[in-house]
Amino acid sequence: MSELVNGFDASIVDEKASKVGPAGIDIAYQRLGNPDAPAVLLIMGIAAQSIAWPDAFCHALVDGGLQVIRFDNRDVGLSTHLTEAPPPDLPAALAGDLSSVSYTLSDMAADAVGLLDALGFEKAHVAGASMGGAIAQTMAIEHPDRVGSLTSMMSTTGNMSVGQPSPDVLREVFGGPRAVTRDEVIQQTLRAFHAVGSPGFTPNDENEVAARAGRAYDRSYDPIGVARQAIASVASGDRTERLRHLEVPTLVIHGLVDRMCDVSGGRATAEAIPGAELVLIEGMGHGLPSGLRSQLAARVAEFMWRAEGR
Repeated sequence: MSELVNGFDASIVDEKASKVGPAGIDIAYQRLGNPDAPAVLLIMGIAAQSIAWPDAFCHALVDGGLQVIRFDNRDVGLSTHLTEAPPPDLPAALAGDLSSVSYTLSDMAADAVGLLDALGFEKAHVAGASMGGAIAQTMAIEHPDRVGSLTSMMSTTGNMSVGQPSPDVLREVFGGPRAVTRDEVIQQTLRAFHAVGSPGFTPNDENEVAARAGRAYDRSYDPIGVARQAIASVASGDRTERLRHLEVPTLVIHGLVDRMCDVSGGRATAEAIPGAELVLIEGMGHGLPSGLRSQLAARVAEFMWRAEGR
């Protein structure tokens, strides 16, 4: 493994697949590991770029005998931004008016399947975090033949009675003036880190969080695109009944102190999916803290290899 500087491996390079999926968009991705190893497709959440999957976590999966593909969802990072779409209206969407919704999680799941097509994979193990977990669930529901296993991390079912933020966390994370400059974005990210991070693991991660926020800003900063992702999630509704019919091997991981997506979301996900394994972690919040990455990667790799054996 290359030396990590502030948590980043400079040898990992961005690549781009063009005209991906039914939408025909560009998807930026990075690929690590032996190209003959079983593939793991990593899907991140709202506002989070591919680099939000820590390089050390990805390398640990590679060390576990897997190859890793992580990518920027539409509207973040170096993938296509739908700048011609209608202005997203999140308050209206939350009130039931979906007229400003440009796409749903089904479209984002189709993007992920399209990337597998572009890279020549018949199927992959799929792991998603936060909204990425919801996209991964949707992918398993709508494209089960493309999913070797499902790992849903710090996510929920779409049922609004579970997996909700704590009453004050949205104000702590999103309150105040909109961040515009690079430094403002870094400071906002650090506030969010302190509000929703992992108190059992994260005291030493602040420098890495700041460096990642700066790197993400340099790659692309598009708050309107993030709003389009947010209303896509709202518009996609409750997946619970469809999850009950899944036959894909499933691992659900959730932190017991997650303030952004309450642990009830993880419990509900595992309860809905037949045979799902549920791993609840003390001290873990809404993130992948450095002190937990090797343990998490080992647990995920072991599960995926068991799924391979099936």
